[in-house]
Amino acid sequence: MNTKITANGRIAALALSVGALLIPTASAQQTTAPARIPAEQTAAALTDPDWQVARFSWGDPNLEGTFTSRDMSGISMSRPERFGTRERLTAAEFMERVGAPEPFAGLDGDPSDENRLQLSALDSAETGTRTFGYTSYIVSPANGQMPALTREGRDRQRQAGQRAMDGPFFNMEDFSYYDRCISRGVTGSIGPSLYGDAMRITQSPTEVAISYEMLHDTRIIPLDGRPLADAGVRQYMGSSVGHWEGETLVVETTNLTDELSIGRVPHSEDLKLTERITRIDPDMIDYVVTVSDPRTFEQPWTFRLTLTTQPGYEILEYSCHEGNFFVANALRAEKVYQDSVNEAIDNGRPIPQRTEGIPGRSIFAAPSASEAVDINAGE
Repeated sequence: MNTKITANGRIAALALSVGALLIPTASAQQTTAPARIPAEQTAAALTDPDWQVARFSWGDPNLEGTFTSRDMSGISMSRPERFGTRERLTAAEFMERVGAPEPFAGLDGDPSDENRLQLSALDSAETGTRTFGYTSYIVSPANGQMPALTREGRDRQRQAGQRAMDGPFFNMEDFSYYDRCISRGVTGSIGPSLYGDAMRITQSPTEVAISYEMLHDTRIIPLDGRPLADAGVRQYMGSSVGHWEGETLVVETTNLTDELSIGRVPHSEDLKLTERITRIDPDMIDYVVTVSDPRTFEQPWTFRLTLTTQPGYEILEYSCHEGNFFVANALRAEKVYQDSVNEAIDNGRPIPQRTEGIPGRSIFAAPSASEAVDINAGE
């Protein structure tokens, strides 16, 4: 039986620190042969001149299935400068990526990179089966870098404070919408994470539905040509309408709030996302997103993920609130820290520094043995 972790990743990391978590694999039968060529070069749309995407009886291309970004977890959003304008690795660079230990294959950047820390927290309970040769997610601008922020964008980012995992936490508004089990947004919901980075696509002649595994969001995208919602309607996932351009589903999304981020940058209410979803293989979908927010970025930019199937992967219920001890633990830790500050002031000692929020050195107060939770108990 396939078993996947469905608790909040940060809580799982905390449980791990007190020896309370048993980590299963995503699929006991999942094995991978050594890759010799980049996975994108094996897509049927490229290798088979006679391949055609399957279609429904009403004529639309079939995008249905469960897809994950797990195979993209070793690739940076922005392109490392050494690759210049190259979108793909050389043969030698690709083999170096193939030889890197999981789950860090091809993960570029400093060892303290947040993506690396997130993956290491659980040693990535779900692993991929393919290796891609992309040098970055971002494909436009040509240098693979996120465009410069406008003055308003810089001010918004500064005001947001880019709050790290080490607090301070005084009330619910100090926690992210992810921490609070609300939403990761349109693009954040499919990016690689510790686990649960999948989406399920279902179709009818008049709608496409996309359900995300982590944080339980489902988008219903009408295809009947209706206009976008009135500008006064604001939602975390926005208002989306779709249409077909050949074999590609094009989804335009506006009417977003300004309470979430994209690429770790807080965006404005003027954000517009244009998603292009194309099946290129029975087991692969190209997912290309153009980000346009003139109040935040000096120019539009585009990034691409190739989403894949994984053996035995199931989207399970994401009972976020039921297992979310992160908020309680963080508030407990904040009280412990504030008590230590008050004690230091009362006794004329220097104010203690906060502990950095990295594995093994977290501000979070570990629960007592009686509060530790084995999320696999009862199976």
